[in-house]
Amino acid sequence: MICVSFITDYGLADGFVAACHGVILRTVPTARIIDITHLVPPGDVRRAATVLAQTVGSLPRGVHLAVVDPGVGTARRAVALHAAGGDLVGPDNGLLIAAAERLGGVRAAVTLPVPAGTPATFHGRDVFAPAAAALAGGTELAALGAPLDPATLVRLPAPHTRLRPDGVLEAEVLLVDTFGNVQLSAAGPLLADAGLRPPARARLWAVVPDAGRSGGASGDGTGDGTEAEAEDAGTDPATRVTELAVGVTFASVQPGELVLYVDAAGMAALAVRDGDAARALAVAPADRLAICRVGDAV
Repeated sequence: MICVSFITDYGLADGFVAACHGVILRTVPTARIIDITHLVPPGDVRRAATVLAQTVGSLPRGVHLAVVDPGVGTARRAVALHAAGGDLVGPDNGLLIAAAERLGGVRAAVTLPVPAGTPATFHGRDVFAPAAAALAGGTELAALGAPLDPATLVRLPAPHTRLRPDGVLEAEVLLVDTFGNVQLSAAGPLLADAGLRPPARARLWAVVPDAGRSGGASGDGTGDGTEAEAEDAGTDPATRVTELAVGVTFASVQPGELVLYVDAAGMAALAVRDGDAARALAVAPADRLAICRVGDAV
């Protein structure tokens, strides 16, 4: 039995997901389809890429079908990739790359043809699902389309993450889960490098990437790491500084308290025990935060 994982922003109110399931199962009736989620916010390629990359390592070897495709029907390429740990199918908009790297890196890639007369708005059903089904049925990647250089695949900008010389860790909000837990772009070991190990206490504040911003936590993730930027990204009198515990799990703190910990994906994360950290901190994906150990300079 071959497994096909499936992630989209299609939602659950319409027949889009079922149509794609049907295409796959009509070609490979024995395929097992694992729905990762279809509740990605519409068009949110970065979130889908993060969720896919953090999920593929727990899935059986197979084909990973991902469709979050705001550029559907345009000149963006439809692609299929082969990695050491499986195959991936979807739009060439950065969605597949992190997952492919988790599976050992892209070893080969092809451009999928879009047949004449194909509707412009449902490539999930008409282009991507058929390609995933073909791979699940044993078709070789090279038979699906023209080869392309993996170096030309679209990649998403790297999220802003840096450990400043003064010991302050800056990180971007990667995603907020259904519980309101806030995953940051800093991997767990970087917390240790910043001295943020249990049972330390930490200070947290919003980063202002340039002088034109004030008050909010939003950033564009394109900082060049210069000292001038580090100075601009400090605190100002209007910035709220929050003190919190560094812990191991939610129960490291009392109900209602904030904790910094390493989550199940190995990333730095923020949670409020029995609460919603994203709401408490008023943060959203792409916002930048700064964290330092209590006692270090800010």
